[in-house]
Amino acid sequence: MRTIRKGSEPATLTQHRKQPHADYDNYADKAGLRQALVAEQRGLCCYCQSRIRATPENMKIEHWQCQARHPEGQLDFGNLLGACLGGHGRPEREQHCDTRKGNDDLCFSVCDLAHPIERQIKFLGDGRIQSDDDAIDTELNRVLNLNQSRLVRNRKAVLDAFKQRLGKGRLNAAQELRNWDGTQAGDLPAYAQVMVFWLGKKI
Repeated sequence: MRTIRKGSEPATLTQHRKQPHADYDNYADKAGLRQALVAEQRGLCCYCQSRIRATPENMKIEHWQCQARHPEGQLDFGNLLGACLGGHGRPEREQHCDTRKGNDDLCFSVCDLAHPIERQIKFLGDGRIQSDDDAIDTELNRVLNLNQSRLVRNRKAVLDAFKQRLGKGRLNAAQELRNWDGTQAGDLPAYAQVMVFWLGKKI
């Protein structure tokens, strides 16, 4: 995970919120909303950092605070995130991110600039994600299932390839960090924050 800096909301969302009886279900421009979310998240799922694209087949619109218990936030752009499909339709043990989270609440927000999530998590060499904060660690595993086996394998594969290049002396750590940390424009590589974490340790 990486901290998401929320940008300007789509004008259609602002306009829709002013309409009588406006809610998320009758908001017509979800395509524009998807595009805005994917752009500000640099093409990555808000939780697992796998690649997302701005189509219904490639992402979900996540309400950080669920609509069921927090209807006042259903059209709040600050409450909306772009998430991967998270194993939708698969057994619960294979689900992750928003699909696994459902209507559960999280004790942290990936949009909290005062408490960046990067400072509260770490990536282990075996591909697992972990937090020294017990509450966050519990939610990484039980609510978001971010140590689901496929995600662990993917993170480890990216990290192993990076370490191999590093071991062969093909990387300038400071330059490489700019490729992964969002300094440069455009989509970030999938699982970018894993590399940022390890490059930070290297530097």
